Amino acid sequence: MDSLERGLDTADAHNLPLAAKLTIAKAFWGRPLLDTFGFAGKQSGSSEASSLDAYFRYYSQQCDLIALHDNGENSSLRTHQDIIRTAELLQQDWLGRTREDLLQRLPMLLNNKTEGQHGNTISLVARLLTMMRIGEVPHEFLGGRDIPWPVDTRLGKLVDDYFSATPVLGHEAIKFEKPFNALSLRSIAGLEIRWTDNLADHLRLLNDDSMVCVFHHAAFLQGQGDKSIFHPSFLEETLRTLALLLPKYDKKIKSWYSLQTSRHGLDPAGADVGHLIADERQIESFKYWHDRLVILKQVYDGSRPRTLSQWWHDRRNGVQWYTFWVAILVLFLTIFFGLIQSIEGALQVYKAFHPDP
Repeated sequence: MDSLERGLDTADAHNLPLAAKLTIAKAFWGRPLLDTFGFAGKQSGSSEASSLDAYFRYYSQQCDLIALHDNGENSSLRTHQDIIRTAELLQQDWLGRTREDLLQRLPMLLNNKTEGQHGNTISLVARLLTMMRIGEVPHEFLGGRDIPWPVDTRLGKLVDDYFSATPVLGHEAIKFEKPFNALSLRSIAGLEIRWTDNLADHLRLLNDDSMVCVFHHAAFLQGQGDKSIFHPSFLEETLRTLALLLPKYDKKIKSWYSLQTSRHGLDPAGADVGHLIADERQIESFKYWHDRLVILKQVYDGSRPRTLSQWWHDRRNGVQWYTFWVAILVLFLTIFFGLIQSIEGALQVYKAFHPDP
């Protein structure tokens, strides 16, 4: 048995060989994620393989959460080969069959399991295919929202309906200036960047608008092939939101994102998507993420500096910035020269009471 067969015929999601990862990725989306970069033959440890590793960290977390929970009694899956077969079933039927239909057909593929176990299996594979938190897992305690999957709904419609809502917010005063990016959201608006593996949470504001979620899996988006459930225009627009927040040729962004990648295990391709020219930065060019971008920009525009660091970085109002720092300089000089005068006065008093012999 070669390494590929050994990798796919186990339940271990933490030590998958590269060949097994490529096979799973191709089965899910129609091509390996590494083909996105033209380096399908790279070994683990390269930047391209790291993009694949970023996805498979999510893959292993979801397998631990659902397939391996309670010694594997939570689902009807036993191996990665079972996951691939279930994915093929969903891919055949996600355009025409409901979740109820899938529940009726899965026992023919995976025998001797309960309907509840099959239901968890379907939810797990849907999550792996879409990187969305589809289906409720009772023992899942992470923050975030589940996306219910009604039994009379097909997966394709579930995803389309979630992302295809017509924009309702006005955008007359919304402009994405060139300095608007993830780093300025952090250093100027004081927003915490929360890197998320849940595509449904992308650009969502949390904690009383003090935190914004950013989906960083660019390789996952770029690697979608002919089996993808997502519409090409949705994938393209989502990548443009990454180019907006993480412009490729911004050296400060590059350095900061590299540090974030090493700390949090992010997809290194997240900051390599590209950059947007002026026409592409217009809010009118965004449909799927329009309302979340409008809200995010409103929070950014409405923020006011609260710390010296934010005052230093916030140059949206040049006159205000110069006025503030001139006032700080004048205050510093006043204190400095006042201190010098106080020291001189103290020395004079000392000499008056202690004259030289």
